[in-house]
Amino acid sequence: MFSPTHQVFSHTAQQAAEAVISNYSTSFGLATRLLGPARRHHIRNIYALVRIADEIVDGLAADAGLDASEQRELLDNFADATRSALRFGISDNLVIHAFAQTARTTGITFDLIEPFFASMRADVGTPNDPPAPVRGLLADEHRDYVYGSAEVVGLMCLKVFLSDQDRTPAQVEALEFGARQLGAAFQNINFLRDLADDSVRLHRSYLTAESRLSDSDKTAWVIIVRQQLAHAQATFSLLPKDARTAVRTAAALFAALNDRIAVTPVDRLYQERVRVPNVVKARLVSRAILSTVREGRP
Repeated sequence: MFSPTHQVFSHTAQQAAEAVISNYSTSFGLATRLLGPARRHHIRNIYALVRIADEIVDGLAADAGLDASEQRELLDNFADATRSALRFGISDNLVIHAFAQTARTTGITFDLIEPFFASMRADVGTPNDPPAPVRGLLADEHRDYVYGSAEVVGLMCLKVFLSDQDRTPAQVEALEFGARQLGAAFQNINFLRDLADDSVRLHRSYLTAESRLSDSDKTAWVIIVRQQLAHAQATFSLLPKDARTAVRTAAALFAALNDRIAVTPVDRLYQERVRVPNVVKARLVSRAILSTVREGRP
């Protein structure tokens, strides 16, 4: 039983994590509201941690005037604080404390955390990198980056969903594959949506070793994402029922975004960010709720 001091601090940490997702993502914020209450705060805690780390390498530190070595030091300090929190169960950083509470409760371990921070570290250029050229990724670099930045996040969320569930080894294997595929699909859609910002502001090209995608490249990635989403969707019925609507909603929102990207010329994607209108989001939420209501338990 935790002391009142610990309870107040942990509650405050949870509020901080909720503020992060509310301010940074309408899609994930909407989806998490559809989770069962026992899981909702854990998913928010995971999102908050990975979002803050991502912000460090996506301009927050650079905007503060830090050079590449200083950005790397800031990220490494954040990673070290996360490792310490997992060992001790507490952190003076509210977001890290909230994540540590979730990790220790649901069994998230270092084998998922280390690949994540490795991918974040890859986004920090070396001190001698020139600022202008766009840095692309080879196929194996893309694979490794997406595993660490997105697939392990899906596996962390799955830890939350299965923490109080009984599944056969075969079901767990299928769900882990689905979680990785869903994480990869979300990340690849983000890459397509953010072509303008990634190339102009961050000088990154995640989907090709070249500095710029062609229309045929974009079409190929749209197809890959659809396949990844299909693999993930095949496993949704194995999730606990109080998680299915939220996961289906998130998948549907990103599928709708991918469909809009599919009909948008790549030159336009390099100029503006494609969005899903709120009226479409509302319709997709309704469909996800109805799909889950019609199902029984796995």
